[in-house]
This record gives sequence, C-alpha cells and structure tokens, in this order.
Amino acid sequence: MTYDDIISLLPYSLKREEKEQLLTERLMTLTEHHRQKCPEYRAILNAMQYNMDRVQSYRDIPFLPVRLFKELSLKSVPQEDIVKTMTSSGTSGQAVSRIYLDRTTSANQQKIMVKIVSDFTGSSRMPMIILDCPSVVKDRRMFSARGAGILGFSIFGAKKIYALDDDMKLDVKILADFLERYKDQNILLFGFTFMVWQHFYKELMRLKGEGISFDLSRGILIHGGGWKKLISEAVSQEEFHGRLKDACGLERIHDYYGMVEQTGCIYMQCECGHLHASIFSDVIMRRPLDFSECDVGEKGIIQVVSTIPESYPGHSLLTEDEGVLLGEDDCPCGRKGKYFQVVGRLKDAEIRGCSDTYAAKFQ
Repeated sequence: MTYDDIISLLPYSLKREEKEQLLTERLMTLTEHHRQKCPEYRAILNAMQYNMDRVQSYRDIPFLPVRLFKELSLKSVPQEDIVKTMTSSGTSGQAVSRIYLDRTTSANQQKIMVKIVSDFTGSSRMPMIILDCPSVVKDRRMFSARGAGILGFSIFGAKKIYALDDDMKLDVKILADFLERYKDQNILLFGFTFMVWQHFYKELMRLKGEGISFDLSRGILIHGGGWKKLISEAVSQEEFHGRLKDACGLERIHDYYGMVEQTGCIYMQCECGHLHASIFSDVIMRRPLDFSECDVGEKGIIQVVSTIPESYPGHSLLTEDEGVLLGEDDCPCGRKGKYFQVVGRLKDAEIRGCSDTYAAKFQ
C-alpha cells in the first residue's frame, strides 16, 4: 500500500487489526528510511541494537524522546530540500525543537489534517474567526508552533478575520461586522485555549455587562495548546464549555491534542469529550518504570506514532505528557480507533503547549 492509498482512507474507518497492520508496515518503512538517511538516527538505532527482524508490531519500533529535537538537528533529506522549519513553543530561556520539512512531508501534513478535521466539521469551508493576532504569522519558512497551528487550521476558512489586534485586544467592530455578514452561515473559530479564555471569553462577558452581545450559536470552536493555566485557575473543560455557551451561545466545541513534532496528525475531541487517534497515527501509554504498555484505564507516559514524517525521524516519539487510554473501537460517537484523555505534564517537565507557554508569559 502506497502512502497515497493510506491518505485515501477515511480517518476513523479501520478496526484494531486492520489499523495495526497498516501502521506496522508504514512505520517499519519509515524507520528503515530514516536509518539510511539520518546519521544521528542511525547511530541511536545502532546503540539500541535495533534489529528490524525482531519487530512484530509498530509497538516494537524504538521511540525517540521528544526533547531530543531540542538538542539535535535531525533531518533525513538534504538541506536544499528543506522548504520550512518549524519550532516548538517555549517560554523565555527554553530551547525549542526544530522540525525540518520538505515538500512531500509538508503536503502530507496538510492532506491528513484536512481528512481528520473534516470528519468533525464537514467538508465545506466556512467563514472563520481566528482568535489570535495577525502578527503571529510572519516568516512562512520558519515559524512557531502557534503560527503553524493558525496556518494549518486556516485552510478550513473561506473568509478569515483575526479577532484580536496585535495588543491582544478584541476588535469589537471587526467581529460585529463579520458576524452580521455571515449571520446565516456556520462559522469556524480557532484559537489556543488560554487565549480563548483570557482575551475572548472574558471580553465577551465584560461587553455583555454593558449590554453588548454576540450570537455564535452557529459557531464551531476548535482549540488546543494545553490546559495548565486554566486548570490552575480551577476551570474545567465542562466549565469552559458552559461559560462560552452562556457568553455567546457557542455549543460545538472541540479540543485537540497535537505537537509540532508531528504536525498534521492531531487528536480531535469528539462529541463525547474523548480524544481520538485516527488511522494515520496512534497513541501508546507507557509505564514510566520499564516503558511497558499500560492497560486500559491506567495512567502512563504518552507515546505518539505518525505515518507522515519523511523529512525527519519523528514517526515514533515519547512525549512528556501523561494520559489514560479509555478504550478502542467502542466510543459512543461511533469512530473506530483508540480514544483517550491527557492527564497533564510529567513532573518537572518544561511548559510546552502554545496555550500554556503564552499563559506563562502573560502571567
């Protein structure tokens, strides 16, 4: 099966056995590709005494700690083939990951993201409100995870506005004019969790107190980037949803989990509140003592695998997040595959998500 064949499949259509075969074949191919093309990755595999003949499943393929991308320049293509360099979020003084993309990897990231998100929002492009400021998106060849997130989700917007100015203030006139123009249509909103709360929700509530309100009952909000700051303020997901509904009638809200090291393969939150792995990626929860696989319901370190990365060895990574696998192939929403929740960051791990790093700077 070629990668074009994989991309043609529906994102939540395969049961466990079918998905395991697909992932194992693809990830073994990527492992061999990166072993041949990336000297640093080859040295790591040699040090681990990796033997492809012993691999029975994609679960057996070695994983790299995600922090390694902050310490090494890992690429599997010549420098002249790099068309885009992406950097992770980080607070002041933190090193950032650098992810090198060629045209093929960049194009596949976009194709996969369209397949995944469209399963939740529909295939039609919608008027779009970006709950951020326009200055975040500057250099298209090298930009942060925050800028990458905005650009990635912007492909779902037919007409787009930035709701915040460069001082992170809500532009009430632009928002009001936009909502009036598209009042009879569904509207897509995208932003990072803390910014949605701090600069959108709180301002909507302030304006509501002055008798100014906005109707976003036909809106669909996609947000992500971490919950650390909001959890510290005792704002749960349920309260986040309830408050936004009270503020502007917004009901269709989807969180997502993702990282710049595996852009494209995001994990969207379904109507039941569960994060889902598509056929293009997967999560494995690992026990911290021996990295054995956790049982359903057992908390562990999240490993993520992706079928996309060809320009860098990012197809199997151990994150610094903790999560719990909730089940597989039996979510009430009807989507096949694993579904899970993210519990939080490992103790002493650096703040990392776009939302959380911004919140740290904001504070």
